[in-house]
Amino acid sequence: MKHGTLDAMPLNELWTLHETVASILASKIEARKRELENRLEKLGRRLGVFSNVVSQRRPYPKVYPKYRNPTRPFEKWSGRGKQPRWVAELLGAGRTIDDLRI
Repeated sequence: MKHGTLDAMPLNELWTLHETVASILASKIEARKRELENRLEKLGRRLGVFSNVVSQRRPYPKVYPKYRNPTRPFEKWSGRGKQPRWVAELLGAGRTIDDLRI
């Protein structure tokens, strides 16, 4: 179909053509999507990669606190990660880390 032919078509015929093309495109896109999903599933089964799409973190043991703030006993620290302010302040004031052990 040439462009000039489309310009000469009545509006209702153009709309029918549009609906037909949209329907054909939708069905082809859906078929291609199913085909790709099937290929991905086969690859996942063969490689064992996609079997668990949402990766689970490995379980870590519970970390118990090792240090306690002597002035505010409810403040505790396990010794992991960044030092809390109260630890840094007490160490800066001359206390040792052993003074804070539980």
